[in-house]
Amino acid sequence: MQFTELGLSPELLRAIGEQGYTTPTPIQAQAIPHVLAGRDLEALAQTGTGKTAAFVLPLLQRLTNPTNPTANPAADPSTPLQRVTHTAPRVLVLVPTRELAAQVQESVRLYGKHTGIRSLAVYGGVGVNPQIQTLRRGVDILVATPGRLLDHVSQRTVDLSKVQTLVLDEADRMFDMGFINDIRKIIQRLPKQRQNLLFSATFAAEVRELAHAILVNPAMVEVARRNAPAELVAQSVIRVDQAQKKDVLLHLFQAHGWHQVLVFCRTKHGADALSKKLDQSGIRSAALHGNKSQNARTRALADFKSGKIAALVATDIAARGIDIDSLPRVVNFELPHVPEDYIHRIGRTGRAGSSGEALSLVSIDERIQLRDIERLLKRELDTSILPGFEPQQTRPSPAPSTRSPGHKPASSNNRPGRSATSRSSHRGAGGGANGGSNGGASERNYGPRTPRSGGGRDGKPAQRPR
Repeated sequence: MQFTELGLSPELLRAIGEQGYTTPTPIQAQAIPHVLAGRDLEALAQTGTGKTAAFVLPLLQRLTNPTNPTANPAADPSTPLQRVTHTAPRVLVLVPTRELAAQVQESVRLYGKHTGIRSLAVYGGVGVNPQIQTLRRGVDILVATPGRLLDHVSQRTVDLSKVQTLVLDEADRMFDMGFINDIRKIIQRLPKQRQNLLFSATFAAEVRELAHAILVNPAMVEVARRNAPAELVAQSVIRVDQAQKKDVLLHLFQAHGWHQVLVFCRTKHGADALSKKLDQSGIRSAALHGNKSQNARTRALADFKSGKIAALVATDIAARGIDIDSLPRVVNFELPHVPEDYIHRIGRTGRAGSSGEALSLVSIDERIQLRDIERLLKRELDTSILPGFEPQQTRPSPAPSTRSPGHKPASSNNRPGRSATSRSSHRGAGGGANGGSNGGASERNYGPRTPRSGGGRDGKPAQRPR
C-alpha cells in the first residue's frame, strides 16, 4: 500500500513526499481509514511504529477537507471536523511529557505545512504568556500535557468547548505518571459528542477501564505482538561489578569510537554524576531528567540529535518521547526495576526498519532484574565478560539497614533485593517487531562470550513517517 491509496489530500501527500516517505507503516495503514471515518479508535502501538502520523495525517485531512466525502470511501460525511474562524481548538492531543508534546506538534507542523492549519504545544517548564498569546490568536490543533492545560483552564485562557476530537497518546504512561485525575478533569470540560482516539503501548487493566469509559464502539488496531521488543535490536549483557561500570562505559566509548549513545540511569542524581564523569573523560555528554529546566532539556536533545554531544544520559521518564532516526545504540547503565521499562528503553533504537543495539551493564546486585527481563522476553540474553574488567563480587551487596533499636526484621515477602512488582500488561513494539532472537550482539567484540540464543537479523531502512 502507498500513501496515495489512503485518499489523503494533495497538500498532505506533498508534505509526506517532502519528508521522503511513500509507504505507510502498519499502524498508519490500519488506523488512518478509521480516523478519517470519524470512528473512535483504540490502538496498541509503541513509539517508533509511526503512531503519531497515524492520527496527525487523518485529522489534518478532516480539518482541511470537512465536506469532501470522496477523500475516503469509508468516510462518513456527517461527521466532519468543521473548521471555522473562531479561536477554540478543534483537536486536543494529550501527552505525558514535554518532549512528546514538542514532537507531536512538530509532526503537525511538518505534515500540515501546506494546509494553513494552526497548532500549538503547551507544557510546563516554559513561560505561560507566549502560550496565552497564541491561544488568543487561535489554534486548530492543541497538543498539551495535562498539568499545563489545567493551568490554562483555571486561568480561562483556553476554550475546550469546541473540541471535536480528543487524542490520548501513550495512555499507559499517563497512568504511570499519575495524570489520570487530571485527564478526568479535562474530559469533563469537553463536549459529550466527540471523536476519541486512544493510543497505548499496553492494554493493562487501568487503560482498558479508561477506554471503556470514553470510547464509543471503537475500532481496534493492534500492529505487533504484545510485549515484543524490536526484532532488529541486538541485545546483550556485560557482567561487571557496580564499582567498575563507569570505567567499562568509558572503555567502550574509547575502544569503539561511539558517537551517539542513549544511556539510561535509574535516578536523576545518577544521570548527573555519570554525565559529569563522561565529560571529564573527554566524552561530550548531557543529562536529561525532570529536574532540568525545559530550555536545558530542549538544548540537550537538540545537541544529541545534531551530534554535538556523544552521550545523552537519561532517566526513564525524561526519555519518553525521544524520537531519533537511526539511533545506533542504547546502553542500560543500570537495569530498570520494572521489566516492561526495559522494552521501552531498547525501543529507542531499531526503529522503522533500522537496526540497533541494546547493551546492558549488569552487576550481581541486578540479577533479579535481569531474570525478570529475560522472563518477559522469554529468552536468555547473550552475556560476556570484558577482559580487564572481570567482576570480583560474587554475592549481592547487603541492603543498607534502616532499622532502629528494637525494630523487628521484615518478613521474607519484603526481603531486600526483591524486584519491584510489575503490573500485568501487554506491550506493543516498534515497526516490524515480533520478538525474534537478537543474538547478533555476540559479534560486537566486547570480549569472549558463550551465545545462548539465536542470531539476530539485519534489516534495510524503510521510508516511513513517525
